[in-house]
Amino acid sequence: MNQTAKKIEELSIVSLTVDEDSLTATISDGRRVSIPVAWFPRLESATLDQLKHFEISPSGYGIHWPDVDEDISIKAFINP
Repeated sequence: MNQTAKKIEELSIVSLTVDEDSLTATISDGRRVSIPVAWFPRLESATLDQLKHFEISPSGYGIHWPDVDEDISIKAFINP
């Protein structure tokens, strides 16, 4: 495993804030990173209530939206 992959595996999503346009994750190293909802077609077509209904995995590696069956990983927020 290369160093970049190892560093990403050591990070986790601590919290997530969602609005109609963006997803903002707080990462375990203290960064707050925002990405556009438009990057994810299923999320882009979801209602705000559906966007706000998410689960952060116990490890903090990913986020799941059960109402729209979408999953994204921490890699979406961190560009190695």
